[in-house]
Amino acid sequence: MNDKNMIDEIIKIKEEKGIKIFAHNYQNYEVQQIADYVGDYLQLIEASKESDCKAIISCGVKSLAETLKTVSDKNIVMPVSEAVCPMNKKINIDELVSFKNMHPQFTIVSSLNSQVELKAISDICVPTSKAVEIIEKLDSENILFVSDMNLGNYISKKVKNKNIMSWTAYCNIHDKVTKQEVINMKEKHPNVPIIVHTQCREDVIKLADYAGSTSQIIEYVKNLKDKKVIIGTETGILHVLRRLNKDKKFDLLSPSLICMDMKKTSLDDVYRCMTDDTGEIIKIDEDIRLKALNSIDNMMKYL
Repeated sequence: MNDKNMIDEIIKIKEEKGIKIFAHNYQNYEVQQIADYVGDYLQLIEASKESDCKAIISCGVKSLAETLKTVSDKNIVMPVSEAVCPMNKKINIDELVSFKNMHPQFTIVSSLNSQVELKAISDICVPTSKAVEIIEKLDSENILFVSDMNLGNYISKKVKNKNIMSWTAYCNIHDKVTKQEVINMKEKHPNVPIIVHTQCREDVIKLADYAGSTSQIIEYVKNLKDKKVIIGTETGILHVLRRLNKDKKFDLLSPSLICMDMKKTSLDDVYRCMTDDTGEIIKIDEDIRLKALNSIDNMMKYL
């Protein structure tokens, strides 16, 4: 079966079975094509609450599927269970629990894209796009930001009135981008804006023209008058940017900006998930789910 026929079949089956397909911005182009919703974690959470469907096929890494299951009573199915964010593997939950017990004066803040076990021991989680805004409003003066130390460093530079510590973990993809790559691109393409993710290193962000989350980058680019833009985040976002900005051209800042875990989900995986009951039905211990939901609910109070 070719891709066109498979896409037609997927559209037919999801209508018959009351299924919606949710895809992260970093997914393959063909997966984004058949998705009902494409976005970041916060946008997909909001879509899951609004969507009238029996089941959601979550195309992304496992923490996305877990997040959707945490906030939704719908069946959440993940086509490829092996797609796991490498950053989440760097965080030792037991060590973090020990820190929390020894330092009760610290508010534990995790990223919305963290695994469910981390959300469950966090006081609040934050989406990248609202991290600075929410942390500025927290009553606590002492913050332990867990998930991405580059993002934590960025937040600490923006929020001046708090003591912000970052746990040692980072996004493998964004952390690979180098200052020299930015310099080289500026020399090759003078006067072309360079837009990077806030999970990049500080020296990369300093040289860029703008830094933001995926949703912030998408919005920022829409308002640019420039007809050529260099993008410093995972390559999947280029599909979104090209769809929304047909008059602009985009180049990737670094060849390292490819998340192989986000790329594990194929059109065929989604099709077989719908026809052969492959994939993983997400199940979370109820005690863990409720604790994780509390950290998300605390986030929602600030949005």
